[in-house]
Amino acid sequence: MNTFNNPRVENLPRHLRQYVVDQCYEKYTWIDQAVWRYVMRQNYSYLKHVAYYPYIRGLEQAGLSIERIPDLQTINDHLGQIGWGAVTVDGFIPPSAFMEYQQHKVLVIAADIRQLKHIAYTPAPDIIHESAGHAPIIVEPEYNHYLSYFGSIGAKAMFSAKDFELYEAIRQLSILKETPGVETPGVSAAETEAAEAHLKFISENMGEPSEMALLSRLHWWTVEYGLIGSPEEPRIYGAGLLSSIGESSTCMQPDVPKLWYTLDALRYPYDITRPQPQLFVTPTFRNLLDVLEAFADTMAFRTGGEDGLRKAVACKNVATARYSSGLEVSGVFTEFAVTGSNLTFIKTTGPSALSWQGKELEGHSRNYHSHGFSSPVGRLKGVSKPLEEFSPSKLSGLGLKENCSCRLNFESGIVLEGVLISCLFRGGKLLLLTFTGCKVWGAEGETLFLPEWGTYDMAVGGEIISVFNGAADKSAWEEVQHVSAQKTERIKYDAKTLKLHDIYGKIRTIRERGEEYGKLRALFEVLKAEYPDDWLASLEILEIADRRLPELAGEVEAYLFSLQESEPEYTKLIADGWQVIRSEQA
Repeated sequence: MNTFNNPRVENLPRHLRQYVVDQCYEKYTWIDQAVWRYVMRQNYSYLKHVAYYPYIRGLEQAGLSIERIPDLQTINDHLGQIGWGAVTVDGFIPPSAFMEYQQHKVLVIAADIRQLKHIAYTPAPDIIHESAGHAPIIVEPEYNHYLSYFGSIGAKAMFSAKDFELYEAIRQLSILKETPGVETPGVSAAETEAAEAHLKFISENMGEPSEMALLSRLHWWTVEYGLIGSPEEPRIYGAGLLSSIGESSTCMQPDVPKLWYTLDALRYPYDITRPQPQLFVTPTFRNLLDVLEAFADTMAFRTGGEDGLRKAVACKNVATARYSSGLEVSGVFTEFAVTGSNLTFIKTTGPSALSWQGKELEGHSRNYHSHGFSSPVGRLKGVSKPLEEFSPSKLSGLGLKENCSCRLNFESGIVLEGVLISCLFRGGKLLLLTFTGCKVWGAEGETLFLPEWGTYDMAVGGEIISVFNGAADKSAWEEVQHVSAQKTERIKYDAKTLKLHDIYGKIRTIRERGEEYGKLRALFEVLKAEYPDDWLASLEILEIADRRLPELAGEVEAYLFSLQESEPEYTKLIADGWQVIRSEQA
């Protein structure tokens, strides 16, 4: 993997590197370059009046040019100066992975760029959204601290199984939306409509929102669609608005409600396929951290206990429970038991691992615990302090001596009998007791472990103090991280489309070299005759001809005016483009 000589990218953990793809700069067509240039010229013209103050300066500091799609090396060279890096990925990646990249101060950039037909807005992530939307605002120190801290919180957020279904539905729709159209083999209008209906169905049947679903709302209403200032005089800082030349304008209209950003934003779900019905305004970036901190205090990684285990079971994917001793159990949690208000037993199914301080314990990998892990939680009956607080010398007072039979009676009613063969300590606390010939049964006499099942490793800890998404040692679980099987479509262009690409390239060459203006008329005639749905190439010709060829400029302007009348969806795009041309040439 190319790390671009950027320390942040070089230090990415292995389990995140699997999402990285090459940018393949040569795949960008001349139409792609024209789309980038149009959006950036619009942004520069409009956003300098409504964006949060560092935006225009941020474009330069992030290494972004108005004229060309940025290459990843340039972005990394510039972001590296403020302690960030960047990688390209294949469309949407799972939210937990996205959050982890943010935590590591690495900007995730979708390698593809939106099509001309989606120039104003696309629900799919693209290089315009991530680089022109996210990168410029990262130069603000207080904000980029918020981003990385949000990532550290989000990486721990618990999923539900429904969240994975929603992610796949969103990814599928975004891929279909950014394919060329019905002429592409395997893609049809009916297929796109079916994907939209599928996403709508899942969205409307999510049930109780998970931690990640709620945290995603906070992310959406701040990082993606946030305003700063006051509801009366807001400024844009959210990347979704900064990268949408359509919504960045409409969002500032009085008919879009502007609400103060508080924890109440959790009550507002969002729809990525439609303009936002309301937006939230924060008075300061410090307020973003305060709201995030208030929500984090309710999350399972801070509260642990029964509620945390319930979320882990609902996740149906790898999660981690941390005992009060510091021992971390990672796996797919399937069962837990509660006596009164106390968690008394936990169980995973399938490959599981034991860790301490985020590092897998030797001999306790998921290969060793391949069939799952189970253990009591809680104190021993009649013992005044938690078992994890006992030193090796004090354990014998409880009858716990290596190579001797012993019996443990828990306050919950769970009983263990077996021969103790080893004790594991870390950081001055007892983490694990290992038994042979062991039998464990519950308060109702139910069997929890039998001698014929093998060696028994009993976790030690009076309570579960934290439950969080994923494995404690993610590097040991690299191949089980969620990677979608759906890949973005690689567009195959027909001869007619390739000819149009060539026309765009010739227009750019004439503009940049400042010569051979006479060739523009012939190119314009081909556009009128063979590409009646294309407006951007004619607009680029008008930009050049307005100064050099007044007669041709008049013809092109009239042609674009006729397109505005016959194709209403082009009206604002052409008008805005023409306004930028006039303002630059005034």
